[in-house]
Amino acid sequence: QVQLVESGGGSVQAGDSLRLSCTASGRTFSMHVVGWFRHTPGQEREFVAAMSRSGDNRDYEDSVKGRFTISRDNAKNTVYLQMNSLKPEDTAVYYCAARATTFYNTVLTRSMLYDYWGQGTQVTVSS
Repeated sequence: QVQLVESGGGSVQAGDSLRLSCTASGRTFSMHVVGWFRHTPGQEREFVAAMSRSGDNRDYEDSVKGRFTISRDNAKNTVYLQMNSLKPEDTAVYYCAARATTFYNTVLTRSMLYDYWGQGTQVTVSS
């Protein structure tokens, strides 16, 4: 069982940066593929970024490519989402997710494939 706790959300102006963190309980975090998703009212949960166990493979939703960076520090059981050049349309509740896998280089972009979720952190970007 893995518990995920996000932090780092807040209210910023367009063009600003934020770094979200997601810290996991347990000693097997390195065996998990990780991802970030976001949700706004009235819409489905949207994929943002994902990273493989190895850290070698990453994937991003098109609208955040070049602005967001996912990274992980397995020694700290933490995954990060660095968000630069934020836009009002990035406003959402951001969730981290994890799934144990035996595959080192798998990246998962579909929310239904993840087993563990954090409680979410609100990001609000004003123009």
